Amino acid sequence: MAHEKLDDLFLETLKDIYFAERKILRALPKMAKGAQSPDLKAAFEKHRDETEGHVERLQQVFEIIGKRPQGKTCEAIEGIIAEGEEILEEFKGTPALDAGLVSAAQAVEHYEIARYGTLKQWAKDLGLKDAANLLDQTLTEEAKTDEALTRLAEGGLNQRAKAA
Repeated sequence: MAHEKLDDLFLETLKDIYFAERKILRALPKMAKGAQSPDLKAAFEKHRDETEGHVERLQQVFEIIGKRPQGKTCEAIEGIIAEGEEILEEFKGTPALDAGLVSAAQAVEHYEIARYGTLKQWAKDLGLKDAANLLDQTLTEEAKTDEALTRLAEGGLNQRAKAA
């Protein structure tokens, strides 16, 4: 079956982000455990709870389009998470660890923001108003998480890494 229409592209991208969110759900506890800053640890734990909601919303979008929720391997998120795991390993116990974890987390957020922004617009173009609304809710949460990570970095995590 050739994939040539926007609804095909929408479905394939939905599968991609569904896989990514579930992978992120497994990575966040590791990042929280590795974080040295209590604020960063709390941010990871909060985002884990939000990510559970993101998965649920994606399941609702699958339902709206009459498809079974299923993921498709997302090489991009696999690579981004692998980089985060490298930072955890290479900088464990150093003042630079938290700055590196913020960087890795923001790479994840930026990927998600790009995916959700695209999916939201495609849902609108396909006349899937309810799906667009669900995707927009998640997009808003991802952007807020990215802003919170920036505030943590600007609030001293980067300076502590520099001063060491």
